[in-house]
Amino acid sequence: MKNRIQKRKYRFCSGVTLVEISLAMVLNSMIVLAVGVLLIGGNRGWHSIYDSANKKIRQDAMVTTLTFGSVGRKANRLSYKLYKSTGDAFLPALPQTSDPQEVVSGDAVEFRYWDVALDETDSYNLMDTSKKATAYALFYIDGDELKVDYGPYPPGGVPDDGGARNTTGVTTEVLAENVSIDEDCEVGAFSHTVVNGVGQGSVRININLTDPETDETVKIVTSTLMRNMWPR
Repeated sequence: MKNRIQKRKYRFCSGVTLVEISLAMVLNSMIVLAVGVLLIGGNRGWHSIYDSANKKIRQDAMVTTLTFGSVGRKANRLSYKLYKSTGDAFLPALPQTSDPQEVVSGDAVEFRYWDVALDETDSYNLMDTSKKATAYALFYIDGDELKVDYGPYPPGGVPDDGGARNTTGVTTEVLAENVSIDEDCEVGAFSHTVVNGVGQGSVRININLTDPETDETVKIVTSTLMRNMWPR
């Protein structure tokens, strides 16, 4: 009798071991953790950027820059005034030296402009050479606030020879709070260059805005160029 050696075929069932399962779980946990860290970091970064861009001092800075620039650009270059404030009175800011060219600074600036359109019949007499504007905007520092008064011209914001600002028929708007001026700055909140006593129609503003909660400071240094001249 022949011995027959029977070969047994071993079949292994497909599947994974406990070690493989544990390793997969660890890897998945690490991926989820990494994604979570990225999401949290991105969310915090977005909130930080949003809060920084929408802080009140930044909103005030934007409003101040846009308002100052837009009003100045439409003002009459031959009729604006800079003032120094002494209490409740405003006095014209004048050159302090005999130099033909000088930077003159002040605490307030009055822009005068036309708030009506020129029609064919010139019903507002805008072409009258004695009529230099129909409205004014007086920018000034009041305590720690930057304000602007809007009113009709004439009479304007301040009498020609200085005095108390006009409060009749005036609309006052607060542009910014917590306003300050650099103590070591040689110029005031507003300044312009004069040549032989005549302003050249470019007025600068130089102020600081401070967040009272974080002491963060935003510096506003910009200028506006008056484009209109009447009478020529």
